[in-house]
Amino acid sequence: MANEIAKSVPTKEAVVEPEYPVTAMGVGALIAGWLVPGLGHIIQKRWIRGVLIFVSVVAMFTLGLGMEGKIYGFNTGDLLEMLGFVCNVCCGALYFLAGAQDWGQGNIHRAVADYGTKFIFVAGLLNVISAIDAYHIGIGKKK
Repeated sequence: MANEIAKSVPTKEAVVEPEYPVTAMGVGALIAGWLVPGLGHIIQKRWIRGVLIFVSVVAMFTLGLGMEGKIYGFNTGDLLEMLGFVCNVCCGALYFLAGAQDWGQGNIHRAVADYGTKFIFVAGLLNVISAIDAYHIGIGKKK
């Protein structure tokens, strides 16, 4: 009886996940998708998905700036400001453009500015998720 139970329990060797090699297309799609939202999908001929991602991320980022949301710079003082910086950098080129144009100073006197800051955060997080999706398509893990 113990032998029968041991045979029915999967062992580590029995559960083998397929290995996906790191490819140039995967890494290129990841970097391109981070820099320009949706570009990682566009270079892989996923036109509709790439355009939808581009429009979504740019619209959320623009709406966030329009609501006077804050763009965080590099800061090692406060944990929440560091997380804000990470979320902002995830927007890719939009973050660097906002920094070069001195946009996103934030307005602490308006409640809507806090919502704008959250819009910018979500735009960055959506951009990272889409860049990782483009990477998975590039290495063949996702169709």
